[in-house]
Amino acid sequence: MRKRMRTTAVAAVAVALSAALAAPAVAAAPGADRAGGTGDHAAAARAVRAVVEGGVPGVTLRAEDRRGPWSTTAGVGNLRTERPRSTLDRYRVGSITKTFVATVLLQLEAEGTLSLDDTVDSWLPGLVTGNGHNGTRITLRQLLNHTSGIFNYTADEDFGRTYFLKEGFLEHRYDTLAPEDLVRVATSHKPDFEPGAGWNYSNTNYVLAGMVIEKATGRPYGEEIRRRVIAPLHLTGTSVPGTRTGVPGPSSRAYGKLTVDGSGPVLDVTRLNPSMASSAGEMISDSKDLNRFYRALLTGRLLPRTQLDEMTDTVAVDGTHAYGLGLMRTELSCGVTVWGHGGGIHGSTSDAVTTRDGRHSLALNFNGDWTGNTETVIDAEYCGD
Repeated sequence: MRKRMRTTAVAAVAVALSAALAAPAVAAAPGADRAGGTGDHAAAARAVRAVVEGGVPGVTLRAEDRRGPWSTTAGVGNLRTERPRSTLDRYRVGSITKTFVATVLLQLEAEGTLSLDDTVDSWLPGLVTGNGHNGTRITLRQLLNHTSGIFNYTADEDFGRTYFLKEGFLEHRYDTLAPEDLVRVATSHKPDFEPGAGWNYSNTNYVLAGMVIEKATGRPYGEEIRRRVIAPLHLTGTSVPGTRTGVPGPSSRAYGKLTVDGSGPVLDVTRLNPSMASSAGEMISDSKDLNRFYRALLTGRLLPRTQLDEMTDTVAVDGTHAYGLGLMRTELSCGVTVWGHGGGIHGSTSDAVTTRDGRHSLALNFNGDWTGNTETVIDAEYCGD
């Protein structure tokens, strides 16, 4: 993982930075300032153009602050037709899914259905066991803040070859995997550390969290997200696809190289069965919805104060990043702090952040997964030049 943590369902694959694409032409979004943004957004507009010049096929971005919404795009959404990206694009959001999952679990705690101090085994008896894993000693809180020590199933070499590298992906991209299958991959390894004794990002934690939601409610985690978050907030571009292989329109194509070092030809990886990511990273959304979601979350519309305080109680990751319960805190170069999550899955790299008061939000997506850094764009939006 890179400095800001590559919080993705495909983090096991090392995607080295590469400028292998000839930079596509920059396309301004409808309604955007074609001279390069307006006012405080000018630096972000330049940063978006820079990542496309560096090899990202296309970018879509939406920011919202006291002046209102501002959107821009650069590059293309389809390399074959050179159709530009749209500010309305829906895209796979990868590990941003984790914030939605954590929100539902915290709602269930607020309702008295469960406690974050419950053990995993009390909800999923006998599932987390083997090679030193012990679900009787791991709490739901430790799942959500990545202090469980449970091995990250996407770091398994066989899983990576089968689902992330070219030959395996092209053969298995439409496979359906059950959450239990993903947990078994994880527990075939030793834990990273004793529960609570360290921090390590593990997608397995959120596969288990989704399973707990289903056990506690009697409904699939995706249905609970729709009932509790998507519908109340009117997130019309957001969905939990399950095993559906396409991305609803409007959307762009998604591109990857599916190699360890980021070399080789660019492949269209838009269609896949997202059950390989499950509740760790399968969702689809758009930039407007993501801004609305994080703004509602941080301003208390989705959680009572007690649960929001729990969510924002963080574990230090490095000098500028800390992780709460499905929520990342990042200190930018100018001292501004933003909250949100990043995420990626084949051909899609996304980020969504907001200030703690919800007054300045940003969501963006790259439709390529081998190059570019979303944090440079975030820093430009909040810190300018």
